[in-house]
Amino acid sequence: MDRRSFLVAGFAITPLAGMLAACGNKGNWPEGMQEIKWDRDTCIVCSMVISDRRFAGEMRGGPKNIVFKFDDPGCIALWLNDKAAAYPWLREPATKLWVADVNSRGQDVVWLDGRKAQYVGKTSPMGFNFGAVAHAQAGSVDFPTMCEHVVTKFNKGRT
Repeated sequence: MDRRSFLVAGFAITPLAGMLAACGNKGNWPEGMQEIKWDRDTCIVCSMVISDRRFAGEMRGGPKNIVFKFDDPGCIALWLNDKAAAYPWLREPATKLWVADVNSRGQDVVWLDGRKAQYVGKTSPMGFNFGAVAHAQAGSVDFPTMCEHVVTKFNKGRT
């Protein structure tokens, strides 16, 4: 094969290779969830880079399907508490809330409905120390209780 044929073949195959690469698995994102770009996307509350997959979360809703990403379940609680007036749709059932199962390992994150998940004590990125699990277990609390604990702890630290 001469050089010219080689280059023509290479240019012809390049788009095909790109399309096949796009078909690859980019994660097991639930329907409607926007991909979190690990180690690049930042938390809307604390501005930390979202790195620890076991504590990540995302909220999507409102008339424009706005997406908010979080690095800690406690940041979700604070966002809901602080932004309810600015975004009245945050607490509507149609607003989606996903949290990572704290027992997720490696690249394979298991996503849970944040409002139905239970929260257990785990050292978390922002020190709110809650991680989500799928089912109730000894010492776990529901979403409203977790939110209440976080907001109370945060407000005590500000006084």
